[in-house]
Amino acid sequence: MRKLLAVPLGLLGAGTATFAYASVIERNWFRLRRHEVPVLKPGTHPVKILHISDTHLTPSRTRMIHWVRALDTLEPDLVVNTGDSISHRDAIGPFLELLGPLLDRPGVFVYGSNDMFSPVLKNPARYVWRTSQSDYAARSRTPDLPYKELGAALKSAGWLDLNNRMGRLKIAGLDVEFAGINDSHIGLDDYDRIAGPVDPLADLTIGVTHSPEPRNLDRFADDGYQLLLAGHTHGGQVCAPFYGALATNCGIERERVKGLHRHQDSWLHISAGLGTSPKAPFRFCCPPEATLLTLTPRLT
Repeated sequence: MRKLLAVPLGLLGAGTATFAYASVIERNWFRLRRHEVPVLKPGTHPVKILHISDTHLTPSRTRMIHWVRALDTLEPDLVVNTGDSISHRDAIGPFLELLGPLLDRPGVFVYGSNDMFSPVLKNPARYVWRTSQSDYAARSRTPDLPYKELGAALKSAGWLDLNNRMGRLKIAGLDVEFAGINDSHIGLDDYDRIAGPVDPLADLTIGVTHSPEPRNLDRFADDGYQLLLAGHTHGGQVCAPFYGALATNCGIERERVKGLHRHQDSWLHISAGLGTSPKAPFRFCCPPEATLLTLTPRLT
C-alpha cells in the first residue's frame, strides 16, 4: 500500500511546493531588467526610460509598492506605464504611492483592460489555445473600476494620456513625439486617430500600446516610430523550463513574449510586467520585472 501511494503523494507534494513557490516567492521576486537601444541621433547624450507595466495593484501589495517607488534612484528621464495598473476599486491611492517620486518625472501612460474591468475567476490554462479577448465580449461593457479617476490623477501630475492620442514632451533636452492607443484586447484601440508619418523634426518618436498586437505594431512601424513599448503578456506568466512561455494571450508570437526585439525598422520592448491577476496570483519561471531602457546613439 505504501508503494502504491508513494508516487501520487510525491506528485502531490511536488505540485504543492511548486504552487507555493510560484505564488509566494517568485510572485514577489521583483527584478530590474536593463537594455540598451541604439535609436538616438549620433552625438546625442543617452536617455533613460523606466518601463513599468501590469502591476494589477491591490492595496495589500505593499512589497511591490516599496520596490517600484525605490526605482526613482535610477533617475530615469522618462517613465512609461503600459497599463493594467489597478485591479481593485481602492487601488488608485496605493498606485500613486507606488509611483511616489517617479510622478515628478516626465511620464506617459495607456490603459489596459484591467484598469476598467475587475478581474474574474477563470482557468488560465485556456490561454494556451485561446486568448481572453472573447471573455470581455460576454461581460457588461460598463467598466466597474475607476479608470477615469486613475487617468485624472496621472494627468494632474503632468503625465501624458496616450489612449488613442498623440503628444510631445521635452525629455533630457530632446523633442520627443509620442503616439499611443487604448487597449486592443477589448477593442478600444483606434489607430486611425493617430495615423500618419512621424514628424521628421522630432529627435525621438515612441509608440505606446498595452497589448502588442502585430496589426498595430505594423502601423506604428510603418509610420516611422523608432521605439515601441507594450506590456500585457506577463511574459507568459507560467513558463516551462528550457521551453519558455506557453501562451502570450495576444497576437504576438511566443518568441517575442517579452524583452527587446526588432519589429520591421523599429525597436520593440515588451515588459513581462510586475503583477498578476488577484484571481491567478502566481508566476513560474517568469519573475515580475520593470525595465530600464538606456537609449543610445545609432552607429550611423
